[in-house]
Amino acid sequence: MWSKKINLPNIGPVLFEKSQRAKHINISVKPPSAIRVAIPKGISFERAKKFAQTKEIWIKRTLNKVQQHLNSSIKLNPVKKNNAKIFLLRRLEEIAQEHGFIYNKATVRNQKTRWGSCSGKNNLSLNIQLINLPHELIDYVIFHELVHTKVKNHSPVFWKKLDEFVGNAKSLNKELKQYILCELSPYGT
Repeated sequence: MWSKKINLPNIGPVLFEKSQRAKHINISVKPPSAIRVAIPKGISFERAKKFAQTKEIWIKRTLNKVQQHLNSSIKLNPVKKNNAKIFLLRRLEEIAQEHGFIYNKATVRNQKTRWGSCSGKNNLSLNIQLINLPHELIDYVIFHELVHTKVKNHSPVFWKKLDEFVGNAKSLNKELKQYILCELSPYGT
């Protein structure tokens, strides 16, 4: 069995999942109130449950922070898919050509947890919900993913390169966090 939901006293339902990538027991909290415990190979569900129970205060504090963030965040409207896809792909192509970026292919999808992504093969994916953001933030996300075609991490080199195009990447990133993508499924995908 790779996953199971366990109801922890004073916390509520928690998803415990075996993970090939986890090196340590890892607890995460995602909007609106989903708690997930990643369990590395060789650790039992029982041991992970005991660990999670020792982190009750942290979990409750984090749930509270997530709820406060949700309450103060800007909710986005539903999107007309065709218009949004055309606009976002056109804008991506304009920026890439103007600034000499090369990417493999691009898709526009309704992602639950990300504004965009860049694969190791330079395939870009943009979230259709971007269409609801101010143009400055749309361009920020597009530049963010295009810079990942050159720098595959979030190191200081990445942020410096991104600043060359947007000028104030960290403040735009902070502004972007005010927006909530959509109603999230409990554990994302």
